[in-house]
Formats: sequence, C-alpha cells, structure tokens
Amino acid sequence: MKDLQEILKAYEAVKHAEGHAKLATLVKVKGSAFRRPGARMLIRGDGTSVGALSSGCLEADVVERAKKIMESHDAITVTYDTTSPQNDVWGLNLGCNGIIQILLESLPLGARSPHLTFLGECISSAKPGVIASVYRVDGELKVTVGSHLFLAEDGKIQEDIKNPVLSAAVTEDCIQVFRSKSSRNKEYRFTEGVVEVLIEFIKPPLPLFIFGAGAEAIPLARMAKDLGWTVTVVDHRPAFIDKARFASADQFILARPEEVAVKTTLKADAVAVILTHDVTHDTELLRTLLPSEASYVGLLGPSKRAEQLLEKLKETGLALTPEQLARFHSPIGLNIGAESPEEIALSILSEIQAFLNGRSGGFLRDHPGPIHG
Repeated sequence: MKDLQEILKAYEAVKHAEGHAKLATLVKVKGSAFRRPGARMLIRGDGTSVGALSSGCLEADVVERAKKIMESHDAITVTYDTTSPQNDVWGLNLGCNGIIQILLESLPLGARSPHLTFLGECISSAKPGVIASVYRVDGELKVTVGSHLFLAEDGKIQEDIKNPVLSAAVTEDCIQVFRSKSSRNKEYRFTEGVVEVLIEFIKPPLPLFIFGAGAEAIPLARMAKDLGWTVTVVDHRPAFIDKARFASADQFILARPEEVAVKTTLKADAVAVILTHDVTHDTELLRTLLPSEASYVGLLGPSKRAEQLLEKLKETGLALTPEQLARFHSPIGLNIGAESPEEIALSILSEIQAFLNGRSGGFLRDHPGPIHG
C-alpha cells in the first residue's frame, strides 16, 4: 500500500510538470515471484521510477523498455520467463523461477489517468474497488491491450473496453471478486479470439486504532504508517496525543475508555490494539471493542491477565460469541523475543499482518509450497 501511495504522489508531480510517464503493473505470475499481481511501478520520462515489481531484478529492464516507448500511447505486455536456464542472457540473472507478465501503459499528459484516479479515490475515500486490466488479446477480437473496467463500492462502473459482450462478462467477474476480496486472472474465449484480464481487488489502507498512547504506541504508529496504514491514536490524556509525540498519526481521539463507544466507530476492516497498561481501562475497552466489527483486537499483557479480564466481563453479563473471541489476541504479537518498544511494535504488526492474511507467522523455510500460495 505504501508504494502505491508513493506512485500516486509521483504521478501528480509528473502531471503538474507536464512530463511523460509509464505505469508498469505486474498482471500475471506462473511459478515463483517476489511480488503478486497488482504490484506497480511508475517510470518517469527521465528513467527514474517509483514503486517495485520484484525484489529489484526486473526493474532496470522494465525501465529501459518503458523509455523506448515513452511517447507512444499504446500499451504492451512484456513477459519474463525466469524458469529458463537461458534467462541470464538478458543480463538480469533473475532468481524468481517463474513466468512474470508486466503491463506497460501510457499515462496521459493533458488529462487524469482513469487508472490512477480510481486507485486514488479508493485510498482517499477508504473504500474498496475492483480494477479489470486487459493484458492479452489474441485473434480478431476488437479489444485493446491496456483497456480497463473499474467497479466502485457503490456499483458504479467505468470502462473503456468498448466490447459489450466482454464488458458484461468482465463486470460479472468483477462483482465476484469484490465479494470474495480475492484478485484473479481470467481468460475469456470467443470465436473471434482470446482475452486475458487481471481482475484486481483494491483494498483501502488498513485502519489501525491504538488505544493508549504510551511508549510502545509511538514506534507502532510510525511503523504502521510506513506500511501505508491509517493510524488513529486514542487516549484520555491530552498531553499524550499530539503531533509532537506521534508525527505519523492521521487522527487523534481524546476519550476515556467508557467514552470510546460514542467517540469511535470500528468497521469490519479496522484493527484495534490496546496498550493502556491499566486493568480498569482494559476492561472497559474490551467491553466496547470485542463486540465491535473490528477484524482484530489485540491486548498487551500476559495470558493470565487476559483470562481474568474475560472472566470479569462474563460476570457482568457480556456474552461473547466464538467468532468474537477468535478475533481477540492476548498476549499480543508474534513470539520473536521482543522487549523494547520498537521490538514489541514489530511483533504486533507482524501478527496483525499474518492474521489478516490467514498465516501462522512461522519461518518461511518451514512453509511448504510457494510463499504466496
């Protein structure tokens, strides 16, 4: 998410300077690769770039290809077959061991790019969307590589595919991707030819709510912002929640634990971390946060303490469902031996990332199959 935010900033600067630019999007991977479909890179006319498509092995060649067609309005798809023993003849020495396809498309000078405009709206409005990108056309089908269909959360559709039959099929698949929140590649076969499309679910920045503005909260907010998340810090002490302590925070909410239910709204895409170090405050916060829609609720402290707090809530009549308890994590974080505030922040963010992606957080060397499988 952070690299996409940087790409959008870079595009605004290029557009303001009336310069040329290309957008490179990883659209398909077969085998192993460092990034998944949807990774992007913006290449300026002078050959500088923002974003990444891999761990660094593809970017230089993609930039050179983009520079050669910088003033062309046509989109092209470039294929890198890193499974071939001859791949080092490119001088790239690629180590991905996969087949990777990159869509290179032009960014308009005199108008806003519909592609990047849609992405920007998803981020600024914190609403999901779906982008369908055509990257392969074989046969006589009248469809252009680099054409798109955009599906917003409210159901609004924009598209320049300009083929009614294909547009209808892509729209139906975009709706399915929106519901599943899982991107996919789709091949469409017609009598006139074959079209391949990346149908990509666009997630807005992850909202992180930090309850308690103590020492651990400062690096947690900073590191979360480095990941491109939106950060809200909640505390009842005015002196603890300001830009002097939390330069990277997006929002501050001054509230006592018993006021949180009124002053905050946690939707299903939000995650909450409790760092108050106060049993009474923790109890009140859990009373509000555990029944909320938040997808993750983490509490700092030992497991015995968490058990006591849950028992106390039960005694007061709070009945929690198994689903709500499954979203509760305490002790919070991965077991990496964290002690300092920075190490604790790293542990917490790693667990959130693993949990939301359905991973256990173990060593990758012990993970069978592809890393992104």
